[in-house]
Amino acid sequence: MSDEAAVFEALAHEARRHLVALLGHLGGELSSGYLARHFQHSWPTTTRHLKVLEQAGIVLVRREGRSSFYRLDRDRLRTVVSGWLRNVEPVDPQKTWPNTGAKTTQALADDSTDLARKRRPKGTTDEDLSRDHGSLRSRRR
Repeated sequence: MSDEAAVFEALAHEARRHLVALLGHLGGELSSGYLARHFQHSWPTTTRHLKVLEQAGIVLVRREGRSSFYRLDRDRLRTVVSGWLRNVEPVDPQKTWPNTGAKTTQALADDSTDLARKRRPKGTTDEDLSRDHGSLRSRRR
């Protein structure tokens, strides 16, 4: 799995996004018990979410005996997310995406009608379609 896929899959769950926001807001290292107290679900559920975030490289963990302390890996998160955002930005800030689509609703309807005409068999007219209620069986025989 790519770094981007791992990070976005980990962030797909609301509880994990909340954990990231909490770690980002409070900063430093926070224990799993402290983090679990901020959620309505159980401590084991919180630690499972933290494990997913750790595997995705979003959080770093320091284990001390039976305690675990988590901190946000801001640099990795920033690198992965900004790398993905490059896919949706124009190559140059001076460039913009060309506006090649229909400008009005009527133009959009006309474009779809033109496309339907291009797809019909040769020699078929609008009258053939309306007479046969869209069926071309009689014409093909």
